[in-house]
Amino acid sequence: MNLELRRLIDQVSRDKGIDKELLVNAIKDAIRSAARKKYGPKMDIEVEYQDDTGEIEVFQYKEVVTEVTDPGREVPFDEARGLDPECELGDQLGIRMDAAQFGRIAAQSAKQIIMQRMKDAERDLVFEDLSEQVPREIYHKGERIRAYVLDVKRQTRGPQIILSRTHPNFLVSLFESEVPEIAEGIVQVLGCAREPGSRSKIAVASRESDVDPVGACVGLKGSRVQNIVQELRGEKIDIIPWNPDVAKFTTNGLAPAEVSRIILNKDQQLMEVIVPDDQLSLAIGKRGQNVRLASKLVGWKIDVKTESKYSKSLKEGYLSLLRIPGVGEITANTLHEAGFTSAKVVAETSLEELIQTTGLSEKKATTLLAAAQEMMAPEAEEGEEIADTSVSAE
Repeated sequence: MNLELRRLIDQVSRDKGIDKELLVNAIKDAIRSAARKKYGPKMDIEVEYQDDTGEIEVFQYKEVVTEVTDPGREVPFDEARGLDPECELGDQLGIRMDAAQFGRIAAQSAKQIIMQRMKDAERDLVFEDLSEQVPREIYHKGERIRAYVLDVKRQTRGPQIILSRTHPNFLVSLFESEVPEIAEGIVQVLGCAREPGSRSKIAVASRESDVDPVGACVGLKGSRVQNIVQELRGEKIDIIPWNPDVAKFTTNGLAPAEVSRIILNKDQQLMEVIVPDDQLSLAIGKRGQNVRLASKLVGWKIDVKTESKYSKSLKEGYLSLLRIPGVGEITANTLHEAGFTSAKVVAETSLEELIQTTGLSEKKATTLLAAAQEMMAPEAEEGEEIADTSVSAE
């Protein structure tokens, strides 16, 4: 019988996809419930399940006392010593009970609890599956919806198909079905970034010079893109012309905001995007959405600054070059034109790069680098102290 119980638990766990521990806990709860129905709600019951044998052990805990006033919760000291020679007054003694005595009541309780736990677990599984559901979308039984086949899993009950309406490829597939030029390979989708239910950006390019990729996707009077917007329940879609030049591609991606200049840091895949002061909120977008989607689309980190802030930082950086011991206007101009926009940038570079980029002699470059590092040392130490303080405060 015990092995049959273990096999039953294993089978239900496999067939229903429910954690075995949930089923075991349901059985424990059922036996506790049956015991309390038979002996009263104050009964202190503990139930253990042995996974290797499928055996259920039930223990009733009673306090060891000299004089019993509540037989359901207390056991006399002499009797307790017979069960456990090492027990003392005041101990909680576990007395083993026969689980079979609960009979039909336990079986009915177990069935009810297991059914409820199965329903709860199945609801949890459904909830997890709907992580691919667009926020605020509600589906009804019998309703026809379109979705992207994200994965197909083998299950004991048969294949399980995972559908998604939030994946970027769902948007790409919708464009493939709506735009013949994409289906035929004339227009290519070269990037897609989504915040499902809110806004998306999709980058397109054409293999033929006489075909406008953006126009093809928009369609006559916007008909093609509007069909996709309706399918996505109003999700806004920006169609971006792809460009092999990452700076130009980023400029396109931040539209409709105007971009004044872009400074690239290829090593860190980081770019500073400078925009006119009145374009900052447009470039960043509501709650940072425009720049966040552009960053996902391009694959670079994007830091947006206004022209006034950038000019101020350039001026401060140039002045910091002049504060390096031994640096005059000619050397400062040489450094600045070579891309060393501040004393900090100089201090963080290598001697080889400094010589190669500026054309300075090794002797002068060595002296300059040492002076810049010495000048920036107090600032670095101050930054470390601030960081240490922040960590300690947490």
